[in-house]
Amino acid sequence: MSKRWITYPLAVLVGLLVLAAGAAGVLIAITYPRLPSLEAITDYRPKIPLRIYTRDGVQIGEFGEERRAFAKIENVPLLMKQAILAAEDVRFYEHSGVDYIGVARAAISNVLSSQVKQGASTITQQVAKNFFLSSERSFSRKFNEILLAFKIEHNLSKDKILELYFNQIYLGQRAYGFAAAAQTYFGKNLEQLSVAEMAMLAGLPKAPSAYNPVANPNRAKQRQEYVIRRMREFKFISDEQMQLAKAEKLHVLRSPVTFSSDALYVAEMVRQVMYDRYKEAAYTQGFKVYTTVDKTHQDAAYAAVRKGIQEYDRRHGYRGPEATVEIAADVTDDQLDDELQKVNDAGDLVPAIVLSVNTKSVSAHLKDGETISINGNGLKFAQRNLTDKVNPANKITRGSIIRVQRDDKGNWAITQLPQVETAFVAVDPNNGAIRALIGGFDFSRNNFNHVTQAWRQPGSSFKPFIYSAAIDKGFTPQSVINDAPLAIDPATIGGQHWEPKNYDGTFSGPITLRNALTKSKNLVSIRILMAITPQYAQEYITRFGFDPKNHPPYLTMALGAGSVTPLQMAGGYAVFANGGYRVTPYFIDRIEDGKGNVLAKTQPEEAGKNAKQVIDPRNAFIMTSIMSDVVRRGTAAKAMTLGRGDLAGKTGTTNDQYDAWFAGFQRNLVAVSWMGYDQPRSLGNAETGGQAALPIWIGYMGKALKGEPEFKPVIPEGVVAKPLETENGTIVDYFYEEFQQTNPELGVDSGTSPAQVQEEVKDMLF
Repeated sequence: MSKRWITYPLAVLVGLLVLAAGAAGVLIAITYPRLPSLEAITDYRPKIPLRIYTRDGVQIGEFGEERRAFAKIENVPLLMKQAILAAEDVRFYEHSGVDYIGVARAAISNVLSSQVKQGASTITQQVAKNFFLSSERSFSRKFNEILLAFKIEHNLSKDKILELYFNQIYLGQRAYGFAAAAQTYFGKNLEQLSVAEMAMLAGLPKAPSAYNPVANPNRAKQRQEYVIRRMREFKFISDEQMQLAKAEKLHVLRSPVTFSSDALYVAEMVRQVMYDRYKEAAYTQGFKVYTTVDKTHQDAAYAAVRKGIQEYDRRHGYRGPEATVEIAADVTDDQLDDELQKVNDAGDLVPAIVLSVNTKSVSAHLKDGETISINGNGLKFAQRNLTDKVNPANKITRGSIIRVQRDDKGNWAITQLPQVETAFVAVDPNNGAIRALIGGFDFSRNNFNHVTQAWRQPGSSFKPFIYSAAIDKGFTPQSVINDAPLAIDPATIGGQHWEPKNYDGTFSGPITLRNALTKSKNLVSIRILMAITPQYAQEYITRFGFDPKNHPPYLTMALGAGSVTPLQMAGGYAVFANGGYRVTPYFIDRIEDGKGNVLAKTQPEEAGKNAKQVIDPRNAFIMTSIMSDVVRRGTAAKAMTLGRGDLAGKTGTTNDQYDAWFAGFQRNLVAVSWMGYDQPRSLGNAETGGQAALPIWIGYMGKALKGEPEFKPVIPEGVVAKPLETENGTIVDYFYEEFQQTNPELGVDSGTSPAQVQEEVKDMLF
């Protein structure tokens, strides 16, 4: 009887097991053939973002919904792989897709704790789920996941499966894959990560939001320490490594990934071109675009622009805090961080919240959690705003949001975000390649590209194009023009009464064309334009790339009253620099696909080869000679601090100092600097092109031309060099062979010296 009680239940149990096995077998037989094809992983093509580089291979931009960086598993550091295995699937290389031991262990743990605390999905199962299945929780989905795991294991090697997991898994902050996450959270490549950083990343797959070190630093730290203990438990690291990893303070990036060279305006220009060409595929196919920008030049331009703008800003005083927030006496760092997250970064102008303040010291909290103390010279710029002498709205108090910056000695100082804007562009005049481009003071604040989009009056920086037209017509550098008052017939300037003046309000009387441009004499420029006619000048400037409709044929053209962009000005000055050839500025060198195949490459126009000769090389030579005087002894004489004799250019200042310009060049490099307000207003009475824009140009050229030998020009055929006696001694000047005297058809003069006609015009002048 007792045997029956044992035998029957056993038989029933065996029968049930057989039935269950049979049912499972039938279910597998039905389901397995219907499983998705593995083509998605055997032909794995992740959505790789558009990446943009300088011509020397430095990344300056990235665009795409997903941050990805594909890494071959053989190139992944061993400790990084071990950290992942310790966190997710330590028996990965031993099981066949499903870890039965892990399942049993998880089940026991969950039963003992009376709650689901451990899962048992292997890395292979996670690959199956990420590529093929939804995230719903159901028996059928889990069953399919297990079958897919077996299928994947049967078709792919362990290393290939791990590679798929490594590159596909979502890790928060739009980062997919560990290589992208390393850049996103730490700004590092995989091989640069410490054990502590690897463990932090390895802990993310379980719950990317919950363990995000940016959003949940405390939970992320707990998860990281768990991974570190697991790495030690399985002897992946030593006791010493474990202790060092636990103690290491991580520096997690709170802002979007930054690049070693600031060229965001260039990157945006590339993005627009790529989208126009490839539409949405531009952001997913792994295109690489190599620009013409040079990292050394771009860094020099960025530093020069930031310094020049801030020097201008300091000349005009501190305006006050950006904002003020209420902060409680017991405010926490997290609360302060939350407030600062609302404030845009601006390079090295760091936002901070003031915690305490008096006239001798300011304590402030930074975005990275650091509390700093500012005193001494660091308070100098904002000293008045620490007192009651200012409007309360402009006073720095507890809760004020200010900007701080490290000085040359590493000490913190109060600064501010400038309101003025800027543009800077540098071009190789031999082929038009853009070597540096800064479209504004800060891209995150204002992504309007002032180099390509800002149409402004060029002021006197436009005069060289008028003078070039005059040389073409038969003027010479020694032509004498009267710098005397003018009363302009309204009909000649579009119907308005106009009495033009020189910038300094004085008149020099008879003066040579060379000296007139050197000293930027407005009245002389107008008389020259009257002689050659505005209509001729309007047609002539098209040779430099200017659209005639933006430069009406009135006498005001002589003073740069038309509209230009800084990029147009760079292209125009390139004609002088390269000997008279028109080259088109460009910024994309080549486009490559994800495998490095070249899809497109720019074939630029090159001076002396396939570029069109638009002005006589003699004209370019003589104009360069005259503009060299502007640098040596004229309105751009500050540039002589560079200690070079091969520089030329022209300053420009518009009415009421709305715009400040300097456009200048060396034989192999043209650069244009502009400063002004987006809503035009005066920069200040003394803020001329020489005061506001020229220092930026000097700062850039000093670095860009470092080590570059001085260019020694060769006098073109058809130019006559003649020694002349002047009030400054003997000089050599240059003339067209056929125009060694001013063309008499112009009706200006016949070569009479300034001294000879001085008395004749004295009464009119004075």
